Formats: sequence, C-alpha cells, structure tokens
Amino acid sequence: MRKTIPFKAMLTATVASALLMTTACGGGSGSSAADGKTEVTVSFRSSGSEDTLTKFFESGLVTTFEEQNPDIKINIAPVLASEGDYTSKMVLQMKSPDTAPDLIAEDTSIIKSDAAAGYLEPLDTQVAGWSDWNEHIIENLKAGVTGEDGKVYGVPATSDTRGIWYNKDLFAQAGLPVPFEPKSWADVLDAARTIKQQLPEVTPLNLIVGKSNGEGVTMQTLEMLLYGTENALYNDDSKKWDLDSQGMLDSFNFINQVFNVDKVGPSMQVALNGQAGSIAFQQLLPQDKLAMAVDGSWAGSTWAANGAAPIENVEEKMGFAPFPTQNGQEPGSTTMSGGWAWSIPAQAQQKEAAWKFMEFLMNKENATGRVVAEGSLSPRNDSVDVEGYTDRPFTEEAQELLNVAHFRPANDQYATVSAQLQSIVESIASGNLSPEDAVKQLKENVSRSLGADSIE
Repeated sequence: MRKTIPFKAMLTATVASALLMTTACGGGSGSSAADGKTEVTVSFRSSGSEDTLTKFFESGLVTTFEEQNPDIKINIAPVLASEGDYTSKMVLQMKSPDTAPDLIAEDTSIIKSDAAAGYLEPLDTQVAGWSDWNEHIIENLKAGVTGEDGKVYGVPATSDTRGIWYNKDLFAQAGLPVPFEPKSWADVLDAARTIKQQLPEVTPLNLIVGKSNGEGVTMQTLEMLLYGTENALYNDDSKKWDLDSQGMLDSFNFINQVFNVDKVGPSMQVALNGQAGSIAFQQLLPQDKLAMAVDGSWAGSTWAANGAAPIENVEEKMGFAPFPTQNGQEPGSTTMSGGWAWSIPAQAQQKEAAWKFMEFLMNKENATGRVVAEGSLSPRNDSVDVEGYTDRPFTEEAQELLNVAHFRPANDQYATVSAQLQSIVESIASGNLSPEDAVKQLKENVSRSLGADSIE
C-alpha cells in the first residue's frame, strides 16, 4: 500500500464556479486592499472548477502566506482559457500597468519571446539573493527561463518529460512483451501494427497532431521525433533554423506512416480535437480502446485516486516507456522537457511583494506540493528527498528521463516556428501534405515570417 502523501496540495478544497469567474476577471497590479495592504495579483491558466493549481492556492497556501506577511494580500486571478487564448490575453494585460498582474504563469515555450518584447522583468538581482536558485533549482532547467540577452526572466515552477504510455492488458492480449522496451522507431511501429492486426477494435497509437492543441503538437510529437535523430530544430552555431534536415523529413515520414500508411493512429475526429490528450487518458486508454499514447509525464495523474479517471492498482494496468532514438543510437532514448515558470511583468507595480510570494511558492515544501498535486516533475533537486514525491506511480521513471532531456531552442523566434510546425504536422496527419512537400512548405512559411536569412 502506498503511503499517504502529506501535502496541503492534496487536500480537497471546494472552489465555487462563481468565485472562479470573479477572480478570473480581476484587475491589474498596483492596487491596495481596502485595509491598506499591498495587493498582489497572481494570474495563471485555469482549466475550470476542478483546476488543480486553483485548488492548491485555495487549500490554505494563500492563507498561510498572508498570516506570515500581514501587510500583503494575495489576489488569485485564474484565467479560464485554452493555452493559446491564455497567452493572447496575458500579452494584452501585460502591455499596461493598469491591467498587468504582479505575478504570472508563463509557459517556458513563450517566455523568451515575451522577454524580447519587453513584457517581463529581469530577475537577475532577485535570484542572486536567493540561495535556492544556485543550490536547488535544477541547472539545465534554467535555460528555459533565460532570454536571448542572457538575463533571467522567470523561475521554473514545474518540469516534465515525455514518453510512451501503454496499456499492459492490451499488450498482453496482442502477444506483445510487457514491459514494453522499444529500441527504435521501427519497434514502436511494429507494436502498433501488431495491435491493429490482433485487436482491430483498438486504436494502436495516439500522437498529438491537431494544431488546436498548440505547443503539444510541437513538443509531444514533432520534437520527440526530431531530437531522436541526428538533427535538431535550431543550429546554435549558425543561429539559424534547420528545417530541411534528414531528421525533419524522417520525423514527418513517421507521422505520415502512423496516420496514412499503416493507419494505426486515431480517427481525425479524435486527432484534431483540441482535447485529444484528455480523450486519450480519461476515456480511451482506461477503457481499453487505445494501446499507446506519446504524451507527457503529467498525464498519468489522470488515473490517480483524485484524478479525472481513477484506476485502482494503476501500475498493473498501465506502463510508461522511454521513447527510443530513431535507430537506437546513443543514448538510446530521448525526451523533451518543458513546464511552467513564474515571472513578473515589466509593468507590474508590486514587484517586491510579488517576488516575496514567488519565493514562498518555490520553497521546498510548496514547490514539491504543487507538482505532486498536478502530477508534474519538480524543478528542485531536493524534492526527491520529500516523502511522497517519488512514491507517485511512474514518477521515478519520468524523473530518470530528465537525464536524456532536450529543451526547446533558446530563441525568441521559437513561438513563430512552433506555430508553423503545428499547422504542418496537422496537414501531414490529415493527408493534405506529403512529407516532402511539408518540408518545402515549412521552409517557405518560416522564410516568409522571419526572413530567408533566418533558416539554413
């Protein structure tokens, strides 16, 4: 029996939908509460009334901070929106001191572009005076919050890896080995074909390919493939985008093989749905209708006792396998790592108080409590020492993958390139573009957006 996890983050907190809607529409920074306290507005993306981060704040975290800091009032302002809409709304708010929050959750995929646009406050002075930054924040995760100018624009709050989630029961029924340990892309495709042949009512392999899923398409699918080849998306030496490499073509061919050649992917109705990941993990995998899904380490929290689709003795039914490199070349497996960070907008008016709350959020207990609640990996190297952290199903395997993790290019043009990749991947999966034409169109689109001198 697993130990009970002693975190406030795991407590049940009832959050009325009316309260959510009220706080989501909260004003900008610079305000003071009626009793004269400094009011710090904290904004982040919410998925609705069951949002785990909202529950985490409401479970006693904010109350504890306010008791320790009686001169500060925390205004939690979750934004109910899709990932893309959240980004757009936050950019609009950060443009003015009248609407800018004091503390904001930034996806590390856009933090560099927001920093280059002048929306974020450099935090070098703050992190220099915070001992945890050098002693406990995982070093390679800092690249995701560092701008092109070399300055720090956020503190990593969550981390993750990606791999192959698979249904052990279905693998056993199809005569496939458990545990699943693919050594190459060919092994993954062979397993998918076997599932299709032996279990025709089961979808063999789910890849995130619908552009409505935003960055999930780029990281969970395209980059998981590309960074298992001999190529990368960006050439750090030439400072240009490498878009017509053999690795890119091979990655596009893999996607085409899954959806249009072997036809082992989900239907387009599922594949192009903006909630494709939720459908896979809340319905298809637990209901024995899907055998494999390439997705993030956080996805397994769906099956926890307090998740959206609880599974008893989940490690007996589900597995998490490293995604192999293309031909089994060293290091044998690959993953992408991303996550969210806390940043302070340049137009925020309560920066000092916001940083104080950020330090509180990111101490050992609270930072670990949050990732346990969300099913994420911790950016702190000492979270592994906290009881309950690695006791969570699949966490140890996911944490181990950080050793072979790749990260998105540290370039403020990345968001533009990523958006182009999302459209291209959807077109390939839909059968509207061949892999060869996709490479050509990708180059043309990026050249038109960023200039011909931006690509190899």
